[in-house]
Amino acid sequence: MIIHKDCYGTILKMWLVCAPVAYLLLRFIPYPFISYPLATIPLTLMGFSLFFFRVPSRITAGAENAVTSVADGKVVVVEKVFESEHLNSECLQVSVYMDFFNVHVNFWPISGEVTYYKYHPGKYMLAFLPKASELNEHSSIGIRSPYGEVFFKQLAGTFARRIVSYATPGNEELKGDQCGIIKFGSRIDMYLPLDADVKVKVGDYVKACESVIAELHK
Repeated sequence: MIIHKDCYGTILKMWLVCAPVAYLLLRFIPYPFISYPLATIPLTLMGFSLFFFRVPSRITAGAENAVTSVADGKVVVVEKVFESEHLNSECLQVSVYMDFFNVHVNFWPISGEVTYYKYHPGKYMLAFLPKASELNEHSSIGIRSPYGEVFFKQLAGTFARRIVSYATPGNEELKGDQCGIIKFGSRIDMYLPLDADVKVKVGDYVKACESVIAELHK
């Protein structure tokens, strides 16, 4: 199992807290039927931290015009909206919500040139709420392919307090490569051209790289 390179520090902090707690519980509570169950809590958190920040091996699906999911999770929004930050036009929004058990590494949804990046400080509302897209801390990223431009946001949630993005305007990126990570529960909002052929619906579970969100047309 590969651990995300930007998460070693977070894992180390969790272990430095959990390991001493487990030791103290086992050392100073003389009753095994109490100390053992209590010690499993910090020990489980230590193991879960490795599982949570894992980087999966994925095979990217679809043709060049296929937009794949940026993240693992559940589709919570599929609707027409007006995107005012970068595209300044009506488009199709597809949002994917990640819970604690989803892979939180993010991947480029299509190959092309990075046209836009901006970090927005903000609140930490529940990520599945509609207003979270505007009010929560997030990073906004645009990437232009030969088939059109895709704009997406990495949104922080109530517990997600750090967003990592590798977006640099002017760089050429390849679909399926890592584009960042959002630590703990969070959401991805994807904005697609109006004529995109969306392949998912609300309630679908998708996987980054492997699930086609939409197909674009020249």
